[in-house]
Amino acid sequence: MRSAARTLLAAVAALVLAACAGSAADVRPVGSASASSYDGVELTEPYTMPEAVLTDSNGAKFDLRTGSDKPVLIVFFGYTNCPDICKTTMADLASALNRVSPETRAKVQVLLISVDPDRDTPEVLKDYLARFDPTFIGLTAPLEQVRSIATTMGVVVEGTTKSGNGYEVTHSTQVIGFDAARKGRLVWTQGTSIGSFKNDFEKFAAAQG
Repeated sequence: MRSAARTLLAAVAALVLAACAGSAADVRPVGSASASSYDGVELTEPYTMPEAVLTDSNGAKFDLRTGSDKPVLIVFFGYTNCPDICKTTMADLASALNRVSPETRAKVQVLLISVDPDRDTPEVLKDYLARFDPTFIGLTAPLEQVRSIATTMGVVVEGTTKSGNGYEVTHSTQVIGFDAARKGRLVWTQGTSIGSFKNDFEKFAAAQG
């Protein structure tokens, strides 16, 4: 079991380096993996959701800790102009949630925190997320605040890279699952299957009562 946990953690450390553009350097470890029934990595040292207020995709203030009454928060840092990984992740999360039971679906809220606040206005985020699932909530804030929030969750948000007439934002791509106490207990890396998301969401939501 310990060997399997070490192997899984090494895989997480490698995949966290993936980004929408370039590579994200100086990524701190996401924590130690425990032996569990989850396909994602269960952290023995959970993240604590920071006290922060952002603006949601309806233009309203959203407190990360209290803005949703659902016991499970699924958090991803990305942006609407991302050429590949962000779209795939949003689509996979939506597909997974379409496959869970109604009871599980009622307990889960997906949050997309934008790493590109200059372009991702609330209106842009709302239109973007409606393509995947209109219940997903987009959040935006000044970039330095986003970077600070991301750091507390083991996510790196770096600078921009010119791409054609625009730019891409380098960021790490893990998905983090927070429980009812707003502790980040699960991490899924890039390439997690829809089936794995679905199974883990059901187990994680059931554990919240």
